[in-house]
Amino acid sequence: MATQQSKAHHVGEWASLRGTSPEIAEAIFEVADYDERLAEGIWAQQGSDEVLIRAFDKTDADVLTWDNKVVERKNV
Repeated sequence: MATQQSKAHHVGEWASLRGTSPEIAEAIFEVADYDERLAEGIWAQQGSDEVLIRAFDKTDADVLTWDNKVVERKNV
């Protein structure tokens, strides 16, 4: 079983490769229960309300990125 530290590293690397904010990637994996195949499907949808709400709850930032596209807190 993966440790929290290895999960965090994997999610961070996954986010970087996809031009996605770490907060969004972390929220995607939480929603997907750390199932990478399911996470890929959620990421491809670009705009899951549940993911965006969780992601913005993790930060004070007003702007995050999802596949190099800007997502503003005010639009969530």
